[in-house]
Amino acid sequence: MDLGVCTREKLARVRDCKTGSSGIPVKLVTNLFNLDLPQDWQLYQYHVTYIPDLASRRLRIALLYNHSKFANHAKAFDGTILFLSQKLEEKVTELSTETQRGETVKITVTLTRELPSSSPICIQVFNIIFKKILKMLSMYQIGRNFYKPSQPVEIPQYKLSLWPGFAISVSHFESRLLFGADVCYKVLRNETVLEFMTDLCYKIGTSCFTQTCEQQLIGLIVLTRYNNKTYRIDDIDWSVKPTHTFRRWDGSEISYIDYYKQQYNITLSDLNQPVLVSLLKSKRNDNTEPKIVHLIPELCFLTGLAGQATSDFQLMKAVAEEMRLSPLGRQQHLARLADDIQRNKDARFELETWGLYFGSQMSLTGRVVPSEKILMQEHVCQPMSAADWSKDIRTCKILNAQSLNKWLIVCSNRAENVIEGFLSCLRRVGSSMGFHVGYPKIIKVEENIAAFLRAIQQHVDLDVQLVMCVLTSNQKNYYDSIKKYLSLDCPVPSQCVLTRTLNKQGMMMSVATKIAMQMSCKLGGELWAVEIPLKSLMVVGIDICKDSLSKQVVVVGFVASVNPRITRWFSRCILQRTETDIADCLKVFMTGALKEWYKHNHDLPARIIVYRDGVGDGQLKAVIEYEVPQLLSSVAESGSKTSSRLSVIVVRKKCMLRFFTEMNHAVQNAPLGTVVDSEATRPEWYDFYLITQAACRGTVSPTHYNVIYDDNGLKPDHMQRLTFKLCHLYYNWQGLISIPAPCQYAHKLTYLVAQSIHKEPNLELANYLFYL
Repeated sequence: MDLGVCTREKLARVRDCKTGSSGIPVKLVTNLFNLDLPQDWQLYQYHVTYIPDLASRRLRIALLYNHSKFANHAKAFDGTILFLSQKLEEKVTELSTETQRGETVKITVTLTRELPSSSPICIQVFNIIFKKILKMLSMYQIGRNFYKPSQPVEIPQYKLSLWPGFAISVSHFESRLLFGADVCYKVLRNETVLEFMTDLCYKIGTSCFTQTCEQQLIGLIVLTRYNNKTYRIDDIDWSVKPTHTFRRWDGSEISYIDYYKQQYNITLSDLNQPVLVSLLKSKRNDNTEPKIVHLIPELCFLTGLAGQATSDFQLMKAVAEEMRLSPLGRQQHLARLADDIQRNKDARFELETWGLYFGSQMSLTGRVVPSEKILMQEHVCQPMSAADWSKDIRTCKILNAQSLNKWLIVCSNRAENVIEGFLSCLRRVGSSMGFHVGYPKIIKVEENIAAFLRAIQQHVDLDVQLVMCVLTSNQKNYYDSIKKYLSLDCPVPSQCVLTRTLNKQGMMMSVATKIAMQMSCKLGGELWAVEIPLKSLMVVGIDICKDSLSKQVVVVGFVASVNPRITRWFSRCILQRTETDIADCLKVFMTGALKEWYKHNHDLPARIIVYRDGVGDGQLKAVIEYEVPQLLSSVAESGSKTSSRLSVIVVRKKCMLRFFTEMNHAVQNAPLGTVVDSEATRPEWYDFYLITQAACRGTVSPTHYNVIYDDNGLKPDHMQRLTFKLCHLYYNWQGLISIPAPCQYAHKLTYLVAQSIHKEPNLELANYLFYL
């Protein structure tokens, strides 16, 4: 959570009003519910001490809760800090109680703070209250969310179960306290870890079983259904068996077999299975040693989807059909949750004792901004659908294309028969879009990665503009090796295509068009543009991605426009060893981008707007204090008489809020281009929501934008419209995307490096979109 981070008060232009006015007003329903409090409501914070001191947190809580003094009080207590909704008579209250062993314990309760309802601490307490309420509704907390195991959705053909549930949050919005909820699902495999291990042993044999098993299982999350808790597998202890004993909290010894029989009435069937090891870290961040937990594979169910399952189209389709709720389906789930909270006697009592009243679902007014025209080389296109203009521009010439005269196709002998047909289509679509595609040199090789790399090394010279590799399978090591060599050692734009993609009957023209566009971009081509009223504007996208080989390494991607039309890009990427997702290389990147802009325009940009994606919960303060100064420093040191004005916007794709329109007593997705900048936004931020997606099935998600620094002083309308325009400029999709194009380019760059290259790409590729 980023509670207490206040940025709006420093932004003079929006201190009094941050709302825009352009566009058509639209009535919206949200997944937020009103929470009412008495006007003078306060939260009282107390510090609690025990004499003698008690090590057991559970005992400290039990002794306080069982004392008659607190019997009728609404309270939240973690063993040290106590929160009450009603003030005690004395500032210091001394109590006496007894343990079950008859020992006398003195409890001292001291008032430390009186907090208004808008305090960040109160928000945390409200969230604790609603977590307690969801548990009263027979939901179980797994991670941050709550699920109902009693209402599973089964997908038997793939041995999967989906537990429906909710992500919840209580927060202060513009003028009131609101409760937010969104439907979510937990994917569970109806396969135990023991079944997975047995199946793996059967497939690969015993010689390398333990090593392979550890590689595949360590890091996965499992669920123990006897207590509905999740654990991360940190290790496998092959030396411990269920017949072995362990020491209980009271000092007695008991075997794993007897423990599960006595505690849960479960009889273990395999007495030779090893135990899984999970390290439970303290939630209190007090640097205490992690607690070691042993788990029995037979009782642990795997969660999530296996890596290879995500590439199974039919499986993913079956899962999506259950999880991708329509606006009406989502609304029905929300209405049922609200009804359950209001009808449940215990939940109602909990709210009443805290002085909270659970109200109705909130409605608000948004605005729909006008659609954009797509600028091509010879004419202006007004798409029939703003979400997809592929049909509208099929016969249009792209803005600027470099001729492809010298290039290579490397393929196996098996792929030879599809090459000629594909080349014919590629050259035909290239001609219609104004992209000249010369005839390539075709090199046939054996079907192994060494042969592909050898052919590339032998035939790539300084004049080769692009290398296309036609692969017969989507084995990751083929793709990774080719991309690594052509991005690091021999910097040439590359295109990898699967044979089965070129075999799609009736779709060859569509496939060829997509590939031609990607190839044109990789050579420095510009496909289309939108009207940008601001002159001399540079836009930047920053994203951060964890490297797949090392959890301690993150990949920072930086992509900046280098022309006023925002159609050409400068891309940099670096790997940094860090525990947090905070970039420390932005000064170098921004300096490089400004030099590149100067090279193209013979001046520095008047305005720079940076979109920072990949900011996690609780990282906003670090971005403001550590990343923004880096950007400001590079702008100040750029050597221009009038330095560029800078704005920094944090982009968040995964947000809880949803917006619907009501039509004929049914809810639908909010229209494309919907902006929400009031009521559902935060008073301490200059923020807004923007919908730049259309969904034929399922519910659209808005993207949240938070302007954390602003020297440009643009009107809110202009900032919102510019952001909407930038969502049109991603050249890998002929339609709108959910985030501004520079962010998506930065994401594609970091993903390629984090998954395949694992090193900084060669700087000779920095002016090309080689990662599309």
